[in-house]
Amino acid sequence: MNKKEQRLRRARRTRSRIKTLGAHRLCVFKSPQHTYAQVIEPVTAKVIAQASTLEAEIKKNLKHTGNIDAATAIGKAIAERAKASGVNKVAFDRAGFKYHGRVKALADAAREHGLEI
Repeated sequence: MNKKEQRLRRARRTRSRIKTLGAHRLCVFKSPQHTYAQVIEPVTAKVIAQASTLEAEIKKNLKHTGNIDAATAIGKAIAERAKASGVNKVAFDRAGFKYHGRVKALADAAREHGLEI
């Protein structure tokens, strides 16, 4: 089993647990260059809010898009957009990534801007 398969296996386990909770889920994905976040509704699996380092308004304030500063900006943006959509409490789906570095920075920024994780 390679590294990606192990990560996806951890992600499946986490998502099945979140599904039993019936909570909105804050799903995070990171690539070497970018960071993405989505708030997904539990019943219909539709995306309620999303933010990524590909967006021009977020990208213009960043020197690099694949670091902790970028993840903090994404956390702030996703928290504001989720609250605007009426979602205050979410379950954190880290997609099998370790809770460390960019993933942790995104979660902490979302908490600081009013999203309950």
